[in-house]
Amino acid sequence: MKLKDCDNDMQKMIIQGGNKLSGTITINGAKNSAVALLPAAILSGGKTVITNVPDITDVEVLSEIIKQLNGTITKEKNRVIIDSSQIMNNPISKDLSSKLRASYYFMGALLAKFNYVEIYYPGGCNFGARQIDYHLKGFEALGAKVNMEQEKFIITAKELKGAQIKLPFPSVGATINLMLAATKAHGKTVIYNAAKEPEIKNVADFLNKMGANITGAGSDTIEILGVTELHEAIIEVIPDRIEAGTYIIAGALMGKNLTIKNVNIKHLKAFLNTLEQMEIPFSVGKNEITISEAKEIKPIDIETKVYPGFPTDLAQPICVLLLKAQGISHVKENIYHKRLGHVKYLNKMGANIIIDDFTEKIIGPVELHGTEVEASDLRAGATLFLAALISKEKTIISNVEYILRGYEKIVRKLSSVGANIRIETIK
Repeated sequence: MKLKDCDNDMQKMIIQGGNKLSGTITINGAKNSAVALLPAAILSGGKTVITNVPDITDVEVLSEIIKQLNGTITKEKNRVIIDSSQIMNNPISKDLSSKLRASYYFMGALLAKFNYVEIYYPGGCNFGARQIDYHLKGFEALGAKVNMEQEKFIITAKELKGAQIKLPFPSVGATINLMLAATKAHGKTVIYNAAKEPEIKNVADFLNKMGANITGAGSDTIEILGVTELHEAIIEVIPDRIEAGTYIIAGALMGKNLTIKNVNIKHLKAFLNTLEQMEIPFSVGKNEITISEAKEIKPIDIETKVYPGFPTDLAQPICVLLLKAQGISHVKENIYHKRLGHVKYLNKMGANIIIDDFTEKIIGPVELHGTEVEASDLRAGATLFLAALISKEKTIISNVEYILRGYEKIVRKLSSVGANIRIETIK
């Protein structure tokens, strides 16, 4: 995928709904792992190999940042080879850092490697408060000084020293960033109230293969014993549980024996338990799930929680399923309070959703109608393409770049199972 200048090229996704989805969709590597693994790779003194890397725009931006730091990247399909032997501590430009939130992982990586980092404020989807203060206060606990100059962070340290850090909230980004920074700190660092998402363990496994000494990743307490050098290693990106969940929802909406392959069932436990509570039938294989259109859906109340609870990244997409439920459902967003941008567009398509204090009251069943809508963030975009699949008439979704940040080859995948979908670029 070529990195596009979204200011010059406007893309729209066009979907004619009503088609049954039948066949197989294979899930790619997890976006939320890949965007942390690439910055982690620069800690190596040589070459690292990351396999099962999704071909998404976020990965392209991170690759450009590594090149800006004088690193070398070679891509062979979904295999990425990163040579960090000539990495330089160049400032990371505003143009690149502002394109995605995950650019902040270079804070922890560069701080560990050079005791200095200069980067503009990270961008990405607008969900309100990102708790980036948790990252910064953690760096300060390790001995760094944080200054901000005109939207640019300058973080310096004479020496990083191990510390006891308790996160006010189990933030995935802060957990990973502090883990990166602590890999080469002198002494032992303990992160309490750490996030437990599987992507964190994926990153810790990579760092350990490079020579780091990290224990407890995947639990709420992570210990890091600092080391002096990190070396070459290879890691595979875990399957994307959010991409899997999105296509499973598509199967429950319009599937006819739709099979989702390369799924880690354990990572989807809370989501699948929710489908069972909604009385949606599906069959589970070793690494796959097969699902068909659910004829009757039971209304349910859902609250997003940190892992292993119901994931915030699937709270928006599951709303489309709840629009087909017989009765009133509620979805409460506890993680990112601004993650409600999909509601006005679903209502424009015929939904009946009322927002009250970060909770969506979803009244079903309704019949959706295609119209022109806008993706306000990545998962809102996923929600809209799911709604378009079951809508009458044609749906046109703008701000498609949000969707392409997280769903590799979405047009090819959905077209291959029967969807009528295309993306047009308007100059």
